[in-house]
Amino acid sequence: MYKLAVISFHGCPISLPGEKNVGGMNVYLLQLAIELGKYGVGVDIFTRRHNQADPEVVNVGLNARIIHLEAGPVSVSKENFYDYLPTFLNNLLRFVRLAGSKYDLIHSHYWLSGLVGTSLNRELGIPHVTTFHTLAKRKLQLNVGEKESQIRVTSESVVMNLVDNIVVSTEQEKEDLKRLYQVSPHKVKVISPGVDIRLFMPTNKVSARRKLGVMDKNIVLYVGRIEPLKGLDILIDAISKLEVSTDTMLMIVGGDLQGDSEISRLKNLSQKLGIQDSVIFLGSVPQSELPLYYNAADVFVLPSYYESFGLVALEAMACGIPVVASRVGGPKTFIKSGENGYIIPWHCAEPFAEHLDVLLSNPVLRDSMGKMGRIKASSMSWESVANEMNSFYDSVIKSAQDYKRDVV
Repeated sequence: MYKLAVISFHGCPISLPGEKNVGGMNVYLLQLAIELGKYGVGVDIFTRRHNQADPEVVNVGLNARIIHLEAGPVSVSKENFYDYLPTFLNNLLRFVRLAGSKYDLIHSHYWLSGLVGTSLNRELGIPHVTTFHTLAKRKLQLNVGEKESQIRVTSESVVMNLVDNIVVSTEQEKEDLKRLYQVSPHKVKVISPGVDIRLFMPTNKVSARRKLGVMDKNIVLYVGRIEPLKGLDILIDAISKLEVSTDTMLMIVGGDLQGDSEISRLKNLSQKLGIQDSVIFLGSVPQSELPLYYNAADVFVLPSYYESFGLVALEAMACGIPVVASRVGGPKTFIKSGENGYIIPWHCAEPFAEHLDVLLSNPVLRDSMGKMGRIKASSMSWESVANEMNSFYDSVIKSAQDYKRDVV
């Protein structure tokens, strides 16, 4: 069986989801590593040390481990990560040499890791595949306060040209690569992420609400990072327009409650709209506790301007909760509007409010959509994703081996 070197420079899989720079990618890396390990695949995830208390090596499952490497101060901002890529690469190569590790394939995640992966590819002479998770040019098109450096734009193109293959989550992302970066579709493999259907499953709503102390309200839930790209201003505005707004609470899970400028902006907006008592910011919570929040909710909302996949929407569906989401990324591929949720094609508050009113006033419809959502999510387990990814990795490794034999 082969051994895989996963590069995730800026995102440690065991960081708390919803914190700054921590989102669906981190969950993706951890769950995929755990499932691949069950197949006998050796998975080493190399990431920069994000906490001085973390040991160098953390076992996360059978044949799967996380390796923390020094790469600049723990508190360095994401804008300065690029400067520490050489340090990270040198420490990675040192670890490989000292451990005597032999890898068959590199899979890098995000553009910073892609740059490390291209250098590692030259050093080790093994194939390199990458996943970007978000694309700079696509984000810049949206004009919602996102700023991306020219270094990132250029680096993405460099990595795309040098890798053997690019793994994406949706056909839309494949089309974006072709349209924005002129990447050949033959170089791109679409493999959708999955969901842990044993962790995320329907439980008793009354019990979940009792544990959270929210018994007598309609509950609308958002889970994820707190940034302009997520469209939370649309959601807060939508809550203010609900016919049942006085009986509804918006719970926002994610972000850092201490000194986060985006949270401050959103709190000011809710105050301006007169619903500050109906909008609660809860900060980040461990992945293991998220099912409690999903099951306490009546509706989950993902109003993003851009999602490469939108894993949290699938987690909500796995818990039997109907989802209202923007027509972006993954949600439009697994939500059948009117059957297991609603897809909203406009980035404005009114259509979100309209569909929330329909769901909040109709418990029979919520229950029906929730059950259909659970059925859909159950077909997208991490086991099935790992099986598909394992076959893909195997084909890339064999193609590289065949090429070397032909050259010789």
